[in-house]
Amino acid sequence: MFVRNLEEVTNSEFFVDWGNGTSHRLLTEKDQMGFTICHTIVRAKSESLLEYRNHLEACYCIGGEGSVEDADGNVYPIRIGDIYVLNQNDRHILRGGQTEDLILVSVFNPPLIGTERHNLCGGRGSAY
Repeated sequence: MFVRNLEEVTNSEFFVDWGNGTSHRLLTEKDQMGFTICHTIVRAKSESLLEYRNHLEACYCIGGEGSVEDADGNVYPIRIGDIYVLNQNDRHILRGGQTEDLILVSVFNPPLIGTERHNLCGGRGSAY
């Protein structure tokens, strides 16, 4: 058993500013749990084209608001208590709220190494 907190992760290589937000990688591949858990903040008024080609992801909203748009252009508002699931390596656009950050608990399978960073430049969407 172990206990880890956000402050501890903030002072490590597992705190990542990914361009339009931050990610505290609370569980990573080295923890040998078979999945990753992140505390993710998506900055207000940001927009990120993402596509996880090697990972499935589920995100549970614990604060703020935002939205996610699928490849067909369907926009889903995300608020506290909502979960969105990228169960087919779905390409998507993630947006922070108009006035507040979107705060998520993100789960990745297979686990992240923990130091991956998005590249938000280019038209294909950031992937890892």
